Amino acid sequence: MEPLSVRDSYKHAWIADSAEIGAGSVIHPFAFIGDGVRIGRDVEVFPGTVIGKPPNGARATSRQPVFDRIVHIGDQCAIGPNAVIFYDVTIGPRTLIGDGASIREKCIIGEDCIISRYVTMNYNCHIGNRTKVMDLTHLTGNMTIGDDVFISVHVSTTNDNSMGGDGYDEERVVGPRVSDGARVGAGAILLPGVEIGRGATVAAGAIVTRDVVPGATVMGVPAREVRGPGD
Repeated sequence: MEPLSVRDSYKHAWIADSAEIGAGSVIHPFAFIGDGVRIGRDVEVFPGTVIGKPPNGARATSRQPVFDRIVHIGDQCAIGPNAVIFYDVTIGPRTLIGDGASIREKCIIGEDCIISRYVTMNYNCHIGNRTKVMDLTHLTGNMTIGDDVFISVHVSTTNDNSMGGDGYDEERVVGPRVSDGARVGAGAILLPGVEIGRGATVAAGAIVTRDVVPGATVMGVPAREVRGPGD
């Protein structure tokens, strides 16, 4: 299927009158672009993508979503088929959002990032520049990830040790912090509030229950330091 120009695509995609789409951008058929969405120059949006979804807790969640009806997508991004980008999201230039990814409200993604296939980013997750998050990883709410980080496939992160039993408390529900240059291996689990220090490495399958110092390598269940900084 040949891509359509922005003007022609209005016949094949739902694009709100107030949406702004930069020059050179391509909107494929069957995409949905809501009001308040601003898409930069030379962006490609593939079929089935939703940009500008209002979060709705349907009274089933203890956290009441709060958001602004805006989405900013920088120049030269690519948004894969069936990705869902909620309102109140900012994506920096030259970033790839993979097929089926889900990005919740108040998320911020920097420039030159990869958010790969079927990654889920829960609310208020902030990612720096040049960071790569691989397939089927879950990034929890209230989580921070720095610059030049690599997070492998099937990584799980959590933000609430009570598993929702105590209701929602913004100060208590805090996800991990992954500092600049850190590496997290396939299938690792990061528990609430832990900090992965600058340049540290978490081995595949590790369960991280406490902070990892900068430059160290940890592995195991629970994760233990096997190589110190500078070793």
